Parts: sequence; C-alpha cells; structure tokens
Amino acid sequence: MTTVRRRRAAAAFAAGTVLLTGAAGALAPAAHAAPSPAAAPPGTGLYGTKDPQWDGVFRQSLAFLAQQATGVEPAEEAVGWLLAQQCDNGGFPSYRADTSAPCPADQPLDSNATALALQALKGVDSHGDEPAKAREKAKGWLRGNQNKDGGWGFNPGFPSDANSTSLAIGALASTGERPGDVLSADGKSPYDALLAFAVPCTAGKGPGAFAYQPGKGGELVPNDDATAAAVLGGLGKHLLAKGIEPGQQPSCEDPAKPSAERAARNGAAYLASVLESKGHIPLPPVPGATEAPADRPDLGNTADAVVALYAAGHGDKAAKAVELLKKDGPAWAKEAGPAAYAQLVLAARAAGADPRDFGGTDLVRELNATGPKPASTPEERAQEKAEAEKKAQEEEGYGVGFWLVIGAFALAGVGIGFLLSGRGKKR
Repeated sequence: MTTVRRRRAAAAFAAGTVLLTGAAGALAPAAHAAPSPAAAPPGTGLYGTKDPQWDGVFRQSLAFLAQQATGVEPAEEAVGWLLAQQCDNGGFPSYRADTSAPCPADQPLDSNATALALQALKGVDSHGDEPAKAREKAKGWLRGNQNKDGGWGFNPGFPSDANSTSLAIGALASTGERPGDVLSADGKSPYDALLAFAVPCTAGKGPGAFAYQPGKGGELVPNDDATAAAVLGGLGKHLLAKGIEPGQQPSCEDPAKPSAERAARNGAAYLASVLESKGHIPLPPVPGATEAPADRPDLGNTADAVVALYAAGHGDKAAKAVELLKKDGPAWAKEAGPAAYAQLVLAARAAGADPRDFGGTDLVRELNATGPKPASTPEERAQEKAEAEKKAQEEEGYGVGFWLVIGAFALAGVGIGFLLSGRGKKR
C-alpha cells in the first residue's frame, strides 16, 4: 500500500511527465504531472489538518477502513466530504478544493484514491443510497481505465505498477468481483500484470520480491512497499484481510507455469526473511543519495508487511515487527496523522492484537480524534443498549408493582364485601 509519506514524495519528484521507475520507483508511485487546484483549508469533514493536496481522498478512505474494522461508524459530514470528491465519471482525484462545480475535463484522477474510496464507502450507513451509487461508478471507472497489460498506473494512461494494480484488485474483490475475470482490451487480467513485477527466486538480490515497475532495461529492483501490496493483490485480498493460522513454512519457488498466487507466496517468503532478520522494513534510499541510509525502520511499510504476512498465513514471522509497532508506532502516528493511525489499526487487527490497547495506546480513539466525531462507536452503542435494557427493566418492574397494588386493593375490596355481608346477616 502506498503510504501518505510516499504519495507526497512522489508528488515532489513528479516534475513534468517523468514517471519514476527502477531505483526511483522504490520510493513511490509517481503522482500526476499537473497538481490539483491550490489546496484550500481542510473542510470540517476531512481527517487530519495537514495539506490534503496529494492525499486527501486517500487518507480519508484509509481512516474509514480502519474505523469500520473496529466497529466505528464515520460521521455523516466525513462521508459527505468523501462523496463530494468524486467526479461525474466515477473517478476520484487525490484532492480537489472546489467541489461546488463538476470536475474539469483535465482533472487528474488517482487510481489509488479511487480504489480505496470504493472500499471505504462499502460500510457507511449515512447518505441513503449515495454511497452504493458512488461505488458502482468508481468500479466502472476502474474497469474503464485498466491498461492493456491488465494492470493500473497511478493516473490513467500511466504504465502499470504493482501498488496501483494491487489496490485495484483489492477494491474489485471487495465488491464481489473475481479480479481474474476482469480482462483488458488485450484479454489480460490484473494477475497477468502483477507477474511482470515479480523478481525470480533465482535473482541475486531480493529473490521473490516485487518491483514497483520494471526499469528502463526491464530490470526488476526489489521494492518492499510494492511487495507488501502485491502479496495481498496476488492472493486476491484487500486491506481488511484478517490473519489466518500459520500454514506451511514460507518458501520461494519458480514453477514452470507461473501464477499470481505463487508469486504472492514468494513475496511473502521475502518479507518473512526481512522481518525475521531485521524486525522491520528499512527506510528506502533517497533517489540521488551517494550513500546508503542507515538501517532505520520504515514504520508504515512495516505495518503493511505485517498485514501481508498475516494474510498469507505467516504471521509468526512478523512477531518482532508487531512489537516494534507497539513500541514506536503510536508516536510516529501522532506526527504522521490519520493514515498512519489507520495503518497501525489494520496491522493490529491482522495480528490479532487489540487496536484499543496497542502498546498502551488506544489507536481507535486517537484516529477518531483526527476527524469529526463519529456517528457511533461500539462503546456508545453498548452504553445505549445497557441504558435501554435498564429502562425496560424499570418499566417492567413498575408495571408489576402497579398490578400488585391493584391486586391488593381488589383483595381488600373482597374482604370488605364479605365483612359487610356478614354484618348484614347478623342484623
């Protein structure tokens, strides 16, 4: 999954129409060449306070997914903000400041934002049937902008990349589609595109990993971020995938007939080796740097790798990474914002940990605090249910007491009647 930091870095490096590939592709998928309109101050429905120009829709959608995974219903105005970002053709931009008018014809649209919004709008309860209609339009846009090789690029017309293709697979899977049946004009599926990014097990560097995109000469440079995304995509899963019980030991194999699932399992074997040896995904080198960076953890990519490994059944290989996220994740998310909190929530959920007590931090509460007050939370619903039950018991108790009193008066009346009748007979 593309983290917010990477999306902003991509925007900074996307000068002209240059698309980052090869070594530069290890940093991020390239953003569109033309920026969105000048970013206006975030609206009341937006999560986070930082400039949303490059990641507004992305972080809003990621926040929704994390909330839904923990039983939180997003605020009505937050849902309205996301719905208003969609263009009439069904695609979403990274962010547009002016939603009072239709999207201009040259509005750059973002396949990553569209894929996440498609998933995020699935579980909302407000705005009637608008979310369902928005999802259908977004799905239609994704299908209509599939590249001939079966994959997707960051923007329509851009070469396919592993991250964008994997997010689109997850989005389509969330609608009940069979991604393998979504074919391009050339009859290629998204899984065909993913296979083009898979590093062979015989490679000297990063065997089993995925490249973001092939380099100019067709070389495949291992990319940890792309690998985490492609493991989910190759398995046909999305970001809300739950961890499964560990199965066979991870291994890298190059069968005579390649498959996306086998490539995804090779990617999981690569991630398992990295997390077991280092305990984290290291920060990638900065393009143009003359020296390799110190081995420091990239917490966003580490969280994504944890989700991928648990989804592949190798969560036992991510134990050290989960402990690192518990220790350093909350402070990182406090600085990075809602998308980072969401990544930690999804990692905790996949690992079977409690997002409301992750290293002593209630990630759900902290995420909720970055946006408008949620429409409801499990705690509020539990309290309302308890109060309703208490009220019902009190009313039931009142009813029983009332009829007991009536019964007592009735018995007393019968006794008085007998007494008066007896007195009359004596007379």
